[in-house]
Amino acid sequence: MGAIEDVYEDLDADVDLEKFREAVEAKVDQMGGLADEETAAMLVAHEVNDEEVNGIADIEPGMEEVKFIAKVIDVGELRTFERDDEEQPEGQVINVEVADETGSLRAAFWDERAEAVKNELEEGDVLRIKGRPKEGFNGIEVSVDDAEPDDDVEVDVAITDTYRVEDLSLGLSDVDLAGLVLDTESVRTFDRDDGSEGKVANLVLGDPTGKIRVTMWDERADRAEEIDPGTSVEVVDGYVRERDGSLELHVGDRGAVEEIDEEIEYEPERTPIETLEIGQTVDLAGVVRSADPKRTFDRDDGSEGQVRNIRVQDDSGDIRVALWGEKADKEIAPGDEVALADVEIQDGWQDDLEASAGWQSTVTVLEDASIDAGGASDGADDSSAGSGADQTLGSFEDGGAGSSGDDAGGETAVAANGGGAALADGEQTEFTGTVVQAGDPVVLDDGEETISVETDADVHLGQEVTARGELRDGRLDADDVF
Repeated sequence: MGAIEDVYEDLDADVDLEKFREAVEAKVDQMGGLADEETAAMLVAHEVNDEEVNGIADIEPGMEEVKFIAKVIDVGELRTFERDDEEQPEGQVINVEVADETGSLRAAFWDERAEAVKNELEEGDVLRIKGRPKEGFNGIEVSVDDAEPDDDVEVDVAITDTYRVEDLSLGLSDVDLAGLVLDTESVRTFDRDDGSEGKVANLVLGDPTGKIRVTMWDERADRAEEIDPGTSVEVVDGYVRERDGSLELHVGDRGAVEEIDEEIEYEPERTPIETLEIGQTVDLAGVVRSADPKRTFDRDDGSEGQVRNIRVQDDSGDIRVALWGEKADKEIAPGDEVALADVEIQDGWQDDLEASAGWQSTVTVLEDASIDAGGASDGADDSSAGSGADQTLGSFEDGGAGSSGDDAGGETAVAANGGGAALADGEQTEFTGTVVQAGDPVVLDDGEETISVETDADVHLGQEVTARGELRDGRLDADDVF
C-alpha cells in the first residue's frame, strides 16, 4: 500500500479513492514539486475533513466551503439578471430546496449549472453538493460550486406539498401549512434603515402535531387583525426562520394567510400543575377559577404596561397566571377552559409559584370543538359547559335554573343564572353553575355568583351542574347534584 492509500485509509470523509488520487496529484502540481505525494495527500485530507459536515444542521455562515449529501425537495424557476460584466452581462440562477434528516437549506446554482439544473434535476434526486455557505434572507444558503447525483445513497426525507408543524425545519421555504388560529396580536410598526415604515404582526397556529408562531410582514400583517382565534387558515408560500431558539413561520410579499373551510384539530400540551418548578417554560391547560381586573403600571422607560392575573386549576392543583400586555385584554371569565403555551414558572407572592405569560406565550380560550379539551371535561354529559364564546357562563342566562325544580312542590327557592337572586340560609335552594373547583368543597360559578357545595358527587372541572339542597352558612348542603 502506497503513501496515498495510507492517508486515504485514515480519512474521515466519504470520498472516492480515485477522486482522492486526482486531488493529490493536482496538489503536487500546484506546489511545483515542493511537496511529495505523502505530504500532498495529508494536505488534501485536511482540506476534505474540514469541508465534510455530518448534516445540514452543521453548516454555518462563514465556513469557506462545505460538502454534504441532501435530497432535492423543490426546484425553483430559472431567473435571469443583468451583471456589470461586459464579457458576461447576463447571469442565470435557480434556487433548489434541499434537505437531509437534520434540516434543510436553499442551494443556489449559477449560470451553466443553473441551465443544467433546469433540464436535468428533479424532486427526489440525491446530490453530493460542494459550495460556500452564507446567511440568506430565508436562512442559510449555499452557493454551489459542484454537485453530482448519487443514486446509491438513501436520504430519509419526505417530499410534501403541504407541511405539518412537526415537519418544519430551519431554512424551508415555499411552505404551505394549514392550522387552527390559537392566538393573534395587533399590528406593530417600525422604521427601516432606509427611512420607510414597516409593519409586522403575529398569530399562533396549531395542528394535530404541534403549534407554530407565524410572523406576517407589511401588507400581510393586517391579516392578524382580520382573523379570529378558532378560525382554520392556510399559510401559503411561507418560510421558516429562527428566533430565540424557536422556529417561526414567516409570511412576506409572496405569501398569504387564507381562511379555509376545514376542521383542524389541535390538542394542547399539558404539564400537571403540581409538578411545576421555578425556571421551567411549560404548556398548561385548565379551568379558570378566578379572574382579577386588569391593572396598568408605569415602566422604567416611562411607557405604560398592563397585567391581569387569573387563577387556573387542573386535576392536580392550581396556579396564578400573570397575563402581560395585550394578553391582559383577552376576554377570560371563571369557568372558561384555557390553554397556556410557553409560560415561564416564577417565584410568586408569599413563595407561591406563578406562571408568567409574556410576548412569547400563547393564551387560548378553548372555545372550538376542533380543539381537544382533554381530561378537564371528561365524563361531562351533553349539557356540560367546556367554555368559549358560545359556551361561556353568560350563555346560560336565558333558560337557566329558573325552570328546574319540578319536584320541589313549589317550595324551593331557585337561584337562576344571571337572575341575581339572593341566597338565604336555611332555605331549599337550587343553583346551576360551572364547576371551577372539583374537590372538597365543589365550587360552582354562574357568572355572577360563586357558591361552595358540600357533595360526594363525582363532578369535573368545566362541567355545568345543578345542585339542590339547603343553604347553611353560605354553603349549599346538596341532597342532589345533576
